[in-house]
Amino acid sequence: MSTQKRDELLAIQAETQKVWDDTAAFEVDAPAGEGLAKADETYMVTIPYPYMNGKLHLGHAFTITKCEFAAGYQRLRGKKSFFPFGFHCTGMPIKAAADKLKREMELYGTPPVFPSAAPDEDSQGKKVHAKIEAKTGNEKYQWNILVQLGVPEEEIPSFADEETWLKYFPPKGIEHLKQFGCKVDWRRAFITTSANPFYDSFVRWQFEHLREKNKIKF
Repeated sequence: MSTQKRDELLAIQAETQKVWDDTAAFEVDAPAGEGLAKADETYMVTIPYPYMNGKLHLGHAFTITKCEFAAGYQRLRGKKSFFPFGFHCTGMPIKAAADKLKREMELYGTPPVFPSAAPDEDSQGKKVHAKIEAKTGNEKYQWNILVQLGVPEEEIPSFADEETWLKYFPPKGIEHLKQFGCKVDWRRAFITTSANPFYDSFVRWQFEHLREKNKIKF
């Protein structure tokens, strides 16, 4: 079967995206001089940050598309259209996955040789929740999940350190979203967690102000 039409479209896509990169088409700076921009001259859109314990998937693309279309439409109307992008890395899922991988290597070696398990059980023989199974496919072991995500096997042991997840998956997300054609100002891409002191200080500022106003007790 000929792939000529597909190849032509991919070539046009690559050529167009290169023009976007070369001209910094989606980079938006604050207005020069004193004063603020008028509300009807600017537009900002974002989404809840995707959690980066793996690659982005079709559900993310569905949500991002809404912002993508809105950002492009407002730019065509002549507005300063700003679409930053954050990658959520706080919380326990990444830490839990790193610890699980560490246990697997301690128990089964590197690379691990796993015992057979019942189809609906995890690596510790526990019943797997249907939602978790939907996210991880048929793989129950963290090592195999990373293989399924395309991580080279020689790199997998480094994922026992949770910081490796922060350095690996967000750049993959940026790469894939650029291929997707997102109108994002990638200078304003960031991760959460204290590994990013700028974002961390912003979150601390928010909570300190809430505490000062007696909105929170901790």
